[in-house]
Amino acid sequence: MPELLRIRGELLLQAGGPSSAVAAGECFATALGWARKQQTLSWELRAATSLARLRRKQGHSDDAVAVLRPVYCRFTEGFGTADLIAAKQLLDELSTPVILPA
Repeated sequence: MPELLRIRGELLLQAGGPSSAVAAGECFATALGWARKQQTLSWELRAATSLARLRRKQGHSDDAVAVLRPVYCRFTEGFGTADLIAAKQLLDELSTPVILPA
């Protein structure tokens, strides 16, 4: 269920439309809740990564980090997998300060 909801959110974002980001965010948040309920850390990471990407796109980088970092930090192995590499890259991008030209 968590992965189906996450994919639905991704498809909503691709389709576009005025309320697609809101609907996608709801799908990602629900997927995150399901993954936590089922105690499936890998699905939780995927949902958190999708939600964090959306939050970053909406200009809410602090929220994105708050969603993703706690999930990422619970991993103790598997850091070479695509999902963990993507999550780490996103966290690194969110942590890099933006320097505006003078």
